[in-house]
Amino acid sequence: QVQLVESGGGLVQAGGSLRLSCAASGRAFSMYGMGWFRQAPGKEREFVAAIRWRTGSTYYADSVKDRFTISRDTGNTVYLQMNSLKPEDTAIHYCAADTRDLTFYSNRRSDQRSFDSWGQGTQVTVSS
Repeated sequence: QVQLVESGGGLVQAGGSLRLSCAASGRAFSMYGMGWFRQAPGKEREFVAAIRWRTGSTYYADSVKDRFTISRDTGNTVYLQMNSLKPEDTAIHYCAADTRDLTFYSNRRSDQRSFDSWGQGTQVTVSS
C-alpha cells in the first residue's frame, strides 16, 4: 500500500500560480505512475495530469495543457505546477498512484480506475 499526502493548495486570484506537492510513503517503490485528478462542487472527478515514474513521460488533460506541469523529484514526491489559473480550476485536487502498471496503456492513463492509492485531497480556489 502507498500512502499519499498532498499539500500546497490555497486561494489565489485568476492568473496566479500555485504548486501542489504529493509525498508518497509506504510501498512507494512499487509505483509505476502517478496522477493528479480534481473534483469541483457538483461535478465528477476528472483527470488533470499523469507521469510515468521511470521514464518521466507526462500526459495532460486538454483543459490544462500549456498551463500546468507535472513533475517528480528523485525521491517519492510529485508536483503539479499550476500557472495562469482560472476560476474553473477551482476544485479539490487529489494525487493518486498506480502500482499495477495500468498507466502503461495509453487508453488507461486518464482513467481513475488505473490508480489504486489516493490522497486526501487539497483545495484549490481561484477567485475572479
